[in-house]
Amino acid sequence: MRKLLSRLARHDTIYLRLALAAGFLTAVTDRFGLWGPPGTTNVAWGDWSHFLAYAAVLNPELPASWIAPLGWLVTAAEISLSLALLAGFHTRAAALLAGLLLFLFALGMTIGTGVKSALNASVFSASAGAFLLARAQAYPWSLDGWRSARSS
Repeated sequence: MRKLLSRLARHDTIYLRLALAAGFLTAVTDRFGLWGPPGTTNVAWGDWSHFLAYAAVLNPELPASWIAPLGWLVTAAEISLSLALLAGFHTRAAALLAGLLLFLFALGMTIGTGVKSALNASVFSASAGAFLLARAQAYPWSLDGWRSARSS
């Protein structure tokens, strides 16, 4: 059992990178309707306008004119971070930024809809996982690992 756990621990950063990237990419593709239209089972938004309406709920203190730019900013951040995490490119920085972004999502969900929705979506857990990923010593199967091996 100990040997199995040791073997798994060597690859836990790969799992974290893939899980975080998948979460971001699933959310992005949902807001562009790739999982189906609004109202479809397991579809959170289904289109951009439903996503922006939800963003407004999570950010009630912001002027309405800021919601669309915020939506685009968050979407660009999620795409960029997911690609960096998938490739393992500047993983430490990408994981730290992902942890911050997820924490801000959790905070927004807590303010806008209550803490239970943030807990149900496991956003706090994902944020914590991203922060742990940022502290990892090595990133196997990544561009960072490849660059590190080449420079040694």
